[in-house]
Amino acid sequence: MIYSLNGEVLEKTPDSVVIECGGVGYTAQIPQSASGAICAVGEKCRIYTFMNVSENDVSLYGFADKESRSMFMMLTSVSGVGPKAGLAILSAMQPEKIVLAISAGDHKAFTVANGVGPKLAQRIVLELKDKVGKGLANGISFSDIQASGAAPTGGVQQAVAALVSLGYTGTEAAQAISKIDASLPTAEIIRIALQAMGKGR
Repeated sequence: MIYSLNGEVLEKTPDSVVIECGGVGYTAQIPQSASGAICAVGEKCRIYTFMNVSENDVSLYGFADKESRSMFMMLTSVSGVGPKAGLAILSAMQPEKIVLAISAGDHKAFTVANGVGPKLAQRIVLELKDKVGKGLANGISFSDIQASGAAPTGGVQQAVAALVSLGYTGTEAAQAISKIDASLPTAEIIRIALQAMGKGR
């Protein structure tokens, strides 16, 4: 497994980068959203990588930060989500927005990515909601979320559901609740979230 590459950028396109390390140029496919965060041609740069080995192919995928790499690995752990779909999702959504959408059960948010239909989007939310829920509530890094597989607290889930029933979108509800202490009673979480969301409107 190649964890990262640190070297001069030889070539760069919106969806790939070539980095020279020890005299060898490595091509890595990248999310389009990461292109701006990766150094220009001729500059020295570090990217975090994931190597995918299949029967007919060995491909390297690159990311500007560890969080994006961890999110890619989480997404591709879902049945039916291959590396191409994982890159498409990260091209369309930042990791924090992916976490918010999963926590809120907002599967429609994933259909903005090329090649991700409603059924696959629903599967992503279903298979990953337990992994990201607690991390969203407590500010755990994506790497920690991936390793822990921790379940979300019931209070957070209930609060999100309550806010959605009041007319807020799932993403709006999850974003507001992510800033509140998840150990508080459900009613208190809802009250604080409503106050914050009311000021924002």
